[in-house]
Amino acid sequence: MADLKLLFDDIVGLEIRLWEVMDARLRAAGELSLGRLMPMRVIAATPGCRVFDVAAQLQITVGAASKTVDRVEAAGHCLRRPNPDDRRSSLIELTPAGVAALAAAEVVFEDEVQVRLGAVLSPAELAELSRLVAKVRDAAR
Repeated sequence: MADLKLLFDDIVGLEIRLWEVMDARLRAAGELSLGRLMPMRVIAATPGCRVFDVAAQLQITVGAASKTVDRVEAAGHCLRRPNPDDRRSSLIELTPAGVAALAAAEVVFEDEVQVRLGAVLSPAELAELSRLVAKVRDAAR
């Protein structure tokens, strides 16, 4: 039987290492930090995006998501506009500068994901890893 504490440590350590190398690669390329790229990917993929949507997708608190969106907005990469359906929330969309920055960063992101995952695991192993991660993630909710 696997040592579950060691497995947990390995999973957390892997997440930290993947974050560090991806962030370093993005910054070295002069692109967005990973902390900005992640919410921008959510905003771009979510029509009518709200801070709540960013929080849900990134699995962070609404407060953390709001501060993250504030930083993306301060950089000129997104803007908030009133939500016509709910005065308590805003709709977030990428600015043209945000769309361009995201497109450039995605090239680096996709390359690094290929290096760190695609070149290490076979397609079958990637599918199995994806299935297992989803299973554990869903159980943790």
